[in-house]
Amino acid sequence: MDTVNYGLIGCGMMGREHILNINLLPQGRVSVVYDPVAELAESAATLAENAHVAGSIEELLAFENLDAVVIVSPNYLHVQQLQQIVARRPLPILCEKPLYTDPADAPVLEALFKDYPHPVWVAMEYRYMPPVAALIAQAEQATGGIKMLTIREHRFPFLPKIGDWNRFNANTGGTLVEKCCHFFDLMRVILQDEPVRVMASAGQSLNHIDERYDGKAPDIWDNGYVILDFAKGARAMLELCMFAEGSKYQEEISAVGPKGKIEALVPGPGRFWPQLLGAPPVPQMIISPRAPKGPYVSEIPVDPTLLEAGDHNGSTFYQHQRFNAVVRGEGEVEVTLADGAKAVAIGMAAQESARTGQAVTL
Repeated sequence: MDTVNYGLIGCGMMGREHILNINLLPQGRVSVVYDPVAELAESAATLAENAHVAGSIEELLAFENLDAVVIVSPNYLHVQQLQQIVARRPLPILCEKPLYTDPADAPVLEALFKDYPHPVWVAMEYRYMPPVAALIAQAEQATGGIKMLTIREHRFPFLPKIGDWNRFNANTGGTLVEKCCHFFDLMRVILQDEPVRVMASAGQSLNHIDERYDGKAPDIWDNGYVILDFAKGARAMLELCMFAEGSKYQEEISAVGPKGKIEALVPGPGRFWPQLLGAPPVPQMIISPRAPKGPYVSEIPVDPTLLEAGDHNGSTFYQHQRFNAVVRGEGEVEVTLADGAKAVAIGMAAQESARTGQAVTL
């Protein structure tokens, strides 16, 4: 296969980021798009350099020039759309996170994809941010074996979405699923281990409190702490604040062990950086050995072309580069359905712990 022809389901902000990054692939193009909002679909088709606009998912799946499907729709639609693909035209799939929003869907998806003949990749872009990838690669050597892992995200509130679907837990799975499954996935990858207990405190303190949609008040949380105990003895913590858009760095990851500490500092989207402050920050990795004492700071710049193609520090491109290779028969899926399901399960356990005030055993 010389070129992978993609069908895109969902043409909002993140859908456009996927198109821009597929456009950069020498062996990829978006051939057909679908969104129930016609204006979004038409705009996305233009961005994809004259893709066909399908009037339904059925029409998209019937499009002849189609090799893989990318799902970028609202969270609560993912399972239904995965079922449609499997039933109507099984193809390679890249599905945005979270994989599902209802715990009852976990066994449904496991059964649905048993013996599925095509690759399925869950979109966990944060693995592929260059400073995060560098930390993953060097963490064991720098720390001598991680004992404590901390991920802090201080960022902007949830952005507006079509139909305001992301303002409600019922649609998103809850903030600790919708937003934070990325981070629970990272913890598993960095530690190469599975969590056994989750404790959380979280809630809605500032954002969206005065908003109303069809008379309903948003219930989506905007801050929290999550502590996880891992099977081999490491501890991990997530600190989330979604009213901290003034921060220099959006994500800060630190891993500490007997030999020292390694950190990755990742700025937020460049388009949100105030121009009066000059150029946006450059990602950094810092290694701080205990002896001889550091720290040693390295800048890890991201290709400007990739920064212009999205809000995730180039990671969407690197993810698509790997998925594209898998569809063409090169390499293997790196973020499996099992990975996606485990990240959601951890997020749901954190939601439950914060709701009840009790630790949840996994």
